[in-house]
Amino acid sequence: MKEIDLLNVSSNSYQEARQKLDAELEARNPNYSLPQALYNDPLMFRADMDEIFLKEWLFVGMTSEIPTKGDYFTVEIGQNPVLVVRDAEGGVQAYHNVCRHRGSVICTEHRGKVANLVCPYHQWTYDLKGNLLYAGSEMGDAFNMKEHGLKKAHTKTAGGFIFVCLGKNEPESDFDEFLETLNEYMEPYNVENTKLAVESHMYEKANWKLVIENNRECYHCAGSHPELLNTLLEWDDTNDPRAPQDFLDHYAAQAAAWNAEGIPHEHKSFGPGKRNRIVRMPLKKGVEVMTLDGQKGCEKLLGRIQNRQLGSMRILHLPNSWNHMQSDHFIVFRVLPISAQETMVTTKWFVHKDAVEGVDYDPARLRLVWDATNEQDRILGEQNQKGINSVGYQPGPYSETYEFGVVNFLTWYSETVRKNLKKK
Repeated sequence: MKEIDLLNVSSNSYQEARQKLDAELEARNPNYSLPQALYNDPLMFRADMDEIFLKEWLFVGMTSEIPTKGDYFTVEIGQNPVLVVRDAEGGVQAYHNVCRHRGSVICTEHRGKVANLVCPYHQWTYDLKGNLLYAGSEMGDAFNMKEHGLKKAHTKTAGGFIFVCLGKNEPESDFDEFLETLNEYMEPYNVENTKLAVESHMYEKANWKLVIENNRECYHCAGSHPELLNTLLEWDDTNDPRAPQDFLDHYAAQAAAWNAEGIPHEHKSFGPGKRNRIVRMPLKKGVEVMTLDGQKGCEKLLGRIQNRQLGSMRILHLPNSWNHMQSDHFIVFRVLPISAQETMVTTKWFVHKDAVEGVDYDPARLRLVWDATNEQDRILGEQNQKGINSVGYQPGPYSETYEFGVVNFLTWYSETVRKNLKKK
C-alpha cells in the first residue's frame, strides 16, 4: 500500500490509528524493538509523516550545493516537493515547490540555476525571495500579486548544513544550541569552499525507522561490512562500554594532535535520545580517510586542515541524517520515507571546490566503501522488514552495550511522536 492510498482513508480510521500509536508507544518496553504495526502499517506511517517529518527539523543538503545566486536543488518530503535556492543576497531559502496558481510543481529538475522561478504550466514567475512577479493580464485588475507569493518553509543553516521544517511553527527544542556547536565544529572545513563531487540515491524496501536503527549500531558490522571495517573503528565514543584500552590510548594520542591544530573534538549531544550529536573519533592507526585502502581520497585538504589523519567527525541529526567529516572529503547521508515500507537513502561526497576530477580525486574511489556499505545495509534492512511482516514477529530485546544507540533513537522517536500527537 503506497502513501498515496492514504488519501482515501476516512478521518475516523486515521484518528483511531493515532490513538493506537500513542497507546503502543506508552506501553512499549524501551529496551525492545517496536510493535509490528509501527514498522509496516500505512496509517502508522501517515502518523510518522505528520508528527515527525512535517513538524521536526530535517536535514536536506549542504550550502555548497547552491554556491551562487539562483542555484537550487529539489527534494521530496513525503508528498511535499520542496525547493531550496540561493537568493540574490546570498541567503538560503526553502519554499514549497508548488505554484500558487493551480499547484503545479515549479522546478522539475533535481538541480539547476535560474534567474527567476517560472512555473512551466502557465509561466507564473517568482523572484528568488518567493514574490510573485508575473501572473499575466488574464488574472484581471483586481488580482493582488502580493497575496500569492510562494509558501516558505522554515529554514536554518549552520556549518554548511541546511535544515528545513514544514510545520506551521518551528518546533520548540534546543536546536539552536546544537546549531551553534555545529558552526564551531564545522569551522575547520570551510564548507562554502567545498563542492559536491558525486551523489547516490538508494531505494530501500524497508521502513525508515529500520534504516535509522541499522545505522545506530555496529553490532552487525563485523559480519556485514568488510570494506568499512578496513578503516572504521566501531566504538561509538570514549564512553562506549566495549572500548578496550588500546583504543582509548589511540584516541588520546589523536586528541593531542587535534588539540595542537585547534580542531574541536569533545563529544557534544543535545535533546532526548541524543537526537543531535557530534563526536570526533579516530580511524584505525595509519588510516587517513574512509577509502578502501585507508589512504587519501583527494589531493587537496579541506579548509584549514593540515593533519590528514584527522579521523572522522560523526554528526547525527534525528530523524534523517548521519555524516562523516574527514580531512580531504566528507560524506553526508539523508534518509527520507516514501511509504510504510519504502525509504530513499541519499549519499553525497564533497571535496575542496578547487579539486579537479580525474586529477585530484576519482569519484569512483571516493564512493567505493560507502556504495558497498549502503548496499549491504539495504539487504539487511529489507530482510529485517520481511521478518517483521511475518505473523511470527514480536518485539525483541536490544543489547544495552551494543545497541544503546538504537535505544536512544527509539527513545527520541517515542517521546517526539507522543508530544506532537498531543498538540492541536
